Amino acid sequence: MTEAVIVIAVIIALVAVLLVARSGRERKLEGRRTEAQELRETAQTHDRRAEREQAEADRQAARARKAQAEAEEQAAIARTEAVAAQERSQAADHESGLARDHHERAREIDPDTDTDADADRQTDESHARGDTDAAEPADPPAADERRPRRRRR
Repeated sequence: MTEAVIVIAVIIALVAVLLVARSGRERKLEGRRTEAQELRETAQTHDRRAEREQAEADRQAARARKAQAEAEEQAAIARTEAVAAQERSQAADHESGLARDHHERAREIDPDTDTDADADRQTDESHARGDTDAAEPADPPAADERRPRRRRR
C-alpha cells in the first residue's frame, strides 16, 4: 500500500505541476495577447497620425503647385504687358517721326513760314510740353540755301 500511496502522491504531484505549468502558460499567453492588443492600438494611432500628416503634406503640395502656377501666370502677364508697352512705344515713336516729317514738309512748302523762327517756336513748345525726345532745331541752312524772309503784315 505504501507503493500505492507513493504512486498516488507522484500522480497528484504531476497533476499539480501540470496545472501550475498550464496556469503559467495561460498567464503568459494572456500577457502576450494584451501586449499584442496594445501594440495594435498604438499602430492604429500611428496610422491615423500618418494619414493626417500625409493629407496635410498633400494639401501643402497642392498649395505650392497653385502658388507656382499663379506665379507663372503673373510672369506671363508681365511679359505680355512688357511686349505691349514696347510695341506702343515703337508706335508712338513712329507717329512722332511721321508728325515731325509732316511739320518739316509743311515748313518747307509754306511760303509764309520763317524757318528759323518756326524751328525756335517748335523747340520751345516741345520743352514746354516736357518732351525730352524732341528734335533739336536743325542747323541753319548755308548762306546760299537761305530763302529771303517775308515780312508779315
